[in-house]
Parts: sequence; C-alpha cells; structure tokens
Amino acid sequence: MNKEICVLTSVHPVFDTRIFHKQITTLTNAGYNITLIAQHNKTETIEEIKIIPLPRPKNKIERFCKLSYLAYKKALQQNADIYHFHDPELIPWVIILKLKTKKIIIYDIHENVSGQILAKKWLPHITRYPIAYIYKLFENLAIKFFDFIIVAGDDIKSQNSKIIVIRNYPFKKESLINNSNLKKVTQKLHCIYIGGISEDRCIKEILESLNYLKIPILFTIIGSCKNKEYLQSLKSLIKTQKKHQIQLIDQLPYRKAMQYLKSVDVGFILLKPNPNNITAASRNNKLYEYMAAGLPVIASDFPLWKKIIEKNYCGICIDPSNPEKIAKAIEYLIKHPDEAKKMGGNGKKAVLEKYNWENESKKLLKTYKNLTSVGY
Repeated sequence: MNKEICVLTSVHPVFDTRIFHKQITTLTNAGYNITLIAQHNKTETIEEIKIIPLPRPKNKIERFCKLSYLAYKKALQQNADIYHFHDPELIPWVIILKLKTKKIIIYDIHENVSGQILAKKWLPHITRYPIAYIYKLFENLAIKFFDFIIVAGDDIKSQNSKIIVIRNYPFKKESLINNSNLKKVTQKLHCIYIGGISEDRCIKEILESLNYLKIPILFTIIGSCKNKEYLQSLKSLIKTQKKHQIQLIDQLPYRKAMQYLKSVDVGFILLKPNPNNITAASRNNKLYEYMAAGLPVIASDFPLWKKIIEKNYCGICIDPSNPEKIAKAIEYLIKHPDEAKKMGGNGKKAVLEKYNWENESKKLLKTYKNLTSVGY
C-alpha cells in the first residue's frame, strides 16, 4: 500500500517551485499519494496531487492566526502517514498534530528566520537581537517534536543527525533550453532579472548603471513588488531611459518565467550585502537557473557566489551597490561575446554535472524511504 503524505503550507502559493514542482512531483513519481493543503480557490486534483484549499487571508495577522489553525484542522482530517510542513507559523499547531496523531512529521525550513529578523528595518534596532534570539530558542525546542528536518541551505543547518540540506537547484531539463546566445533575437544585448522586486535586489542600481552605457540594451524585469512607493520610483526611472528598452512584467508562474530565458543573453542576481543576504546565498536558486539556461551571470561579490562563479568561470562578480561597476560588467559581455558564450556554456555544464534537482531529489527520496521503513 502506498504511503499517504500530507503537505502543509499556509504561506507559499499552491504551485510553489520548491514545494509543488520539485518535492511533491518527485514524491508522486516515486509512488507516494500526496495531499497538498495550501492557499487555493477550489478542491481539485492536478497530476495525481489532491489539493485542499485554504482561503486567501486579508492580512498577515489573519494568516498567522486563522489560516494556521484551519490548516491544522484540515491536516488532522487526512490521517496521513507523514505530515510535511513548510512554515514557521505552523509550528505550534503541528506540535499539537504530532501529540494527537503520533505520525511522522517533517519540518522543511526554507529561510533563516532569525537572520531575517535581524534584517527587518521596520523593527527597532534594539529589539532585533532579542527577538531573533527568542525565536531561535523556540525553533530549537520545537525541532525536538519533529522526526526529521529538511533545510534549503548550509547556513541553516546545525550539527543534528536528523537534519539534511536539500537545495533549490534547477532541473536538468532547464539546461536544455536553447537561448538566443548573444544577438540572435535582437541586435541589443538582452539582460534579465527574475524574482522579487525590492530595494534589496538592486533593480534601481541596475537601471542607474544604464546611464554609463553607450550601447543600447534590452532589460527585462519579471517579478512582484510589495512596496508601491519603490515600484513607482522604478517606473519613473524607467521613463527617463530613452536609449534603452526596458520591460517591467508582473510575477509569472515558474514555467512561464523560465521560458523567457530562451531569448535573453545575461542574467542579473544582484543583492545588497547585508548579513542575511550573504549567508542566504546558498539558498538562492536564481543563480543556478540562469546557469542552467546557459546565461553568463552578473552577481553580487558574495564569498559563496564568487567561489562558484570563479571556479566554473560562468559570470562576473561585482559590488552590487555601484552602478558604474555594473555598467562595466555589462559592457565587458557586449564587447566579448565569445567569452560570454563560453561563460554560459560553463554554467550549463556545471548544472548538468552537479547543481541540479535530480541529484537533490535522491536525498529527498532516501529520507522518505528511511522514515517509512519498518522499525522506524
């Protein structure tokens, strides 16, 4: 009899890349029966995955209080063999779930929450360290109730035998994307940024860097922006760019966003060097998606990214806060198309050989096999 798995998230979208397209699809293909409880508009079954909807909350307080409890109630009705949850706010309810059902619980940690707390500008600076410390104590205590912990990067791994790192690497098939390779689709160099749009992601600095370029380029930005004032400032900046062609596109489903990589030449991944971003570099999958598509990357000069990019010779690392240096990196790729093509090919090769989901999925399946084996 196939094992019943219940996956819970009150925060992430129903078709989240890590949760749905990677983990759940891998488990379904391996023969597990999956039920996903997530924000959605209806009960339905997609690709043999049963989706039980949660309503979309009006605000974070409603999500934290009401949605977490509702997710717990729906999970309790499933009587699954394994419960696999993804959000810190679900911790109290999943502890109750564990105590009531005695079933196997997996906690999947996507982010370094205590590190994020330290970077929250809306929190008074004097309160950040105490709050981060208290949360870390709470999380360490909660972990004792769970059977296994999956983390997305090395920065949130501790010396605990029941914790494993399963990274957000792209699929090998994404390395089969045939992109335009410089100037086949357009005479302009086509650069892209895909991801959340915020001050942290240096979009403004990239736009400002274009003022230093003599050769016009095409720049596509794909993502959502929660800060309306910052978004408006970007739109105003875009209007001032007469020489360059700039596209601002709202967030797209994962597969559609990946299709854009077929027609671009360079991928940007520029994050500001705050402590949380530097340590979170191992969990950011955008670098590897660009590499998979055969794009040379222009990335922040964080130690980890610099090590990967220089080792594989697949891009250029720069100070992300310096528009002039960003412009010089773009200009280098324009003037050295053969080098850019070589960088892209090197990145693709590295993904095919090492940085791919197929390798990571083996660790996920081994974890599930060990947890469901007789005698666990």
